[in-house]
Amino acid sequence: MQSSIFVQEFTGMTDHLKAFAFKLTRDHTLADDLVQDTALKAFKSRMKFKEGTNMKAWLLTIMRNSFINDYRKRQRKPKLQDHTDEQILLNNSNQSIGNLGEEKLLVSPIIQLIKKLSDDIRIPFLMAYKGYSYNEIAEELQLPLGTVKSRIFMARKELKQQLKEIY
Repeated sequence: MQSSIFVQEFTGMTDHLKAFAFKLTRDHTLADDLVQDTALKAFKSRMKFKEGTNMKAWLLTIMRNSFINDYRKRQRKPKLQDHTDEQILLNNSNQSIGNLGEEKLLVSPIIQLIKKLSDDIRIPFLMAYKGYSYNEIAEELQLPLGTVKSRIFMARKELKQQLKEIY
């Protein structure tokens, strides 16, 4: 399609594009950006458009796909919450810094406490710790689901109490 004809037909569709962009973004500034992005992509691929087909549907499809792709990109980026009065979300391209508290905690006393637990609560607790679901534990140990949950709860409670005494 010739550039002048394409621009003419595109100009006739701008009202529809702006309305659809606002429906997607719910923000006038973002909607204008989306219309410009759609115009750029449509103009770059104007040779792929077949004359006689529905240009409005073609443009709206480009816009919708652009919106979805941009939305997915934004969702993947980590965000930081600013806890000032304005509560601004900040984009952060850096990875988060790990918590060093885990390194400071002495693991060997905890392992010793776990070993001291009775078998009936230690085994389900360790299985849950390794990532087994309650249903898998119940099936493996041939116990009712409620019993498994109860035993894991009791193991956590006992470990918590013993850790309080130590620390």
